[in-house]
Order: sequence, then structure tokens, then C-alpha cells
Amino acid sequence: MKIFILFGITFACGFFGNFISNANPLPYEAIFNFGDSTSDTGNAAFDHLNVMEKLIPYRSTYFKHPSGRQSNGRLIIDFIAEAYGLPFLPAYKNITKIPDDIKKGVNFAYAGSTALDVKYFSGISGVSAPKESLDVQFDWFKKLKPDLCKSKEECDSFFKNSLFIVGEIGGNDIFYHLSKTIIELREKVPLMVESIKNTTNALIEEGAVELVVPGNFPMGCNTDILSKKISQKKEDYDEFGCLIAYNTLIEYFNEQLKKSIETIKQKHPQAKIVYFDYYNDAKRLYQTPQQYGFISDKVEILKACCGGSGPYHHDEYWCGTPNTTVCSDPSKLINWDGPHFTEAAYKQIAKGLIEGPFAYPSLKPAPFKIA
Repeated sequence: MKIFILFGITFACGFFGNFISNANPLPYEAIFNFGDSTSDTGNAAFDHLNVMEKLIPYRSTYFKHPSGRQSNGRLIIDFIAEAYGLPFLPAYKNITKIPDDIKKGVNFAYAGSTALDVKYFSGISGVSAPKESLDVQFDWFKKLKPDLCKSKEECDSFFKNSLFIVGEIGGNDIFYHLSKTIIELREKVPLMVESIKNTTNALIEEGAVELVVPGNFPMGCNTDILSKKISQKKEDYDEFGCLIAYNTLIEYFNEQLKKSIETIKQKHPQAKIVYFDYYNDAKRLYQTPQQYGFISDKVEILKACCGGSGPYHHDEYWCGTPNTTVCSDPSKLINWDGPHFTEAAYKQIAKGLIEGPFAYPSLKPAPFKIA
């Protein structure tokens, strides 16, 4: 009798568990991500394995082993995947065989990549941009597509329930042009925005229905730029110590990007395009750092946690190499290594996107909280 009762309970639990699971599927079947080092989970590391394995600080907080990420822990894309009940996205270059996991998403982002084609940078002295620009990442997606779905009907059904994230990208296009004036940099913006728009349109034509197009971060607060563009003029900085000219440049970039999103919506009314306001999401961390668990000192908050010398604890030495040190508590600082954020900052930015109010319009409700 006990055996029959046990069998009945087991059957009932299994049946209702499957019923509930089927009745409440995850909001997204998969996430496909394109971008640069702010979301690369291993593509660049695959090509530079010997270097990344030696940079121990980059795995200090969360993974405890080489993770391919240019931070001390998780990135925005990791927190988004967790919030939607999906695994961390495998890097495209790390896919040695076609496992079922790629049906839950793939990351095509590549550290150092640009919105503009790499040929654009070939004539610039001192610049060595990787060839894996946004258009190359899109080509990777097209190459992988036959392994994701076999027919147009299958692809349409699968991609209809997937989320595509196109960026952030464009930051490196500016970094590679730091020798240019702000006016000259503004002239590059339409070309960068056009590239992002073209890739977004192409993804929709491949079957994508819900896409995210993020703006860029407040680069005037970025430790790498602050250390390279030190000014003796107080009027060049805002009340938080950020370079006004570079933040104004990014505001212009983001406005042009939002206009391009409206153009995409007109061309593809069936698609949902979400704008991630990375600029204001990140800027609030510098404005009231203590509110988000960071130190309140306005000078210290702009410094890199892991770096060398100088007023911003950042110089030509890469984090993890000789002549660099790591701060005692990375969770108290916004910047990790000069160009990139700490895991703690990425977490706060991700919360602003998933829980609001920095996604326009909002994504589908996430089944899990970012903790």
C-alpha cells in the first residue's frame, strides 16, 4: 500500500510539475548578444587565452577561474540571463560542438570590437582594432543559424520568443579616436549609428522580433578617458568630476541612436525595439554612489579598483600585470580596470534595466530578482 501511495505522490508531483512548467514558460527561450568587452563572455579570451589566464584579478570575485570577462565578476548580460532563468551565454568561439545549450542563447560580443568595419581603422596610426566588428558578429550569427533552426517556420517561431541585444557598441570607435577633437568625433557618430541600425534591421529580416539597442555609457566619467584626457581647467569637469565634453558627445550619440530606432520601427512595425538607457543608468552611480553601496568620496569613486599609478589609479599597465594593485573591496568602487565597470556596478546597471526605469519600453517581466 505504501508503495502505491508513494507512486501516486511521485506521479502527481511529476505531472503537476510538468503542467506548471509548461503553463509558465520562461519569458524568453534564448538571448543572442552582440557587442564589445562590456558584454564579451569569452570570445576575445579564446583568441588570447595565454594572456587572460595570467590576469588573476579578472576572476577574483565570482567565477574563481578564467571566465573570459573583462571585469572581476559578472557582466550586465550575465545578470540579465540569470533574471530570465537562462544560463550564462556561451561565447560563440567556445562552441566546439553544437550542444542543446545554444538553443538558450549565444554571445557574439568581442572585446575591443567596433560598430564601424575594421577596414575603417586600418589607416589610423597606432590603432589595432580587432577584425571582429559588429558586421562580423552578425555573420557569425548567420553561420550558426542552421544549427539553431532548420526551416523558416521553425526559425520564426524560435526567434519570436528570443531576445536579441545589439550592443552596447560604439565605445571603442571613440576610444580609437581619442587623438581627435570632440568636433571630429561628432562627425563619426552618424557612421557608427548607421552600422548599428543596419545590423538591427538585418536581424529583424532574419526573424528577430524583440530587440534591445542600448545607448552608450557616460564616457566622461570613464576612468580610462579621465586618466588620458586630464585637464587643468576646472570648467572642463562637472560637479561629479566627469569630463563634460565627452559626456555631451555621448548624449549626442544616444540621441542619434534613438532617432535611428524610430526609423527601424517605421520600417518594421511588427518588431519591438527596446532602448537601454545605459547613460543615465550608469551616471546615477556617480551622482549618489553611497545610495548604491559604493564609497561616497567624489575623488575615490572615479578611480579604478585594479590598476597602476596616477590620480585615477590607472596608467599604461594592464590590471593583473606587474606594477598594478587591486583595491581591498571591489564592491565599493564603480570602475574595475580603467575601461570597464566592477561586477557591483554592472549589477546595479542591470537592475535599472530589468526592474526599471532605464528600459524603454520595458522588457517582459523577469521571473527572478537580481540579488
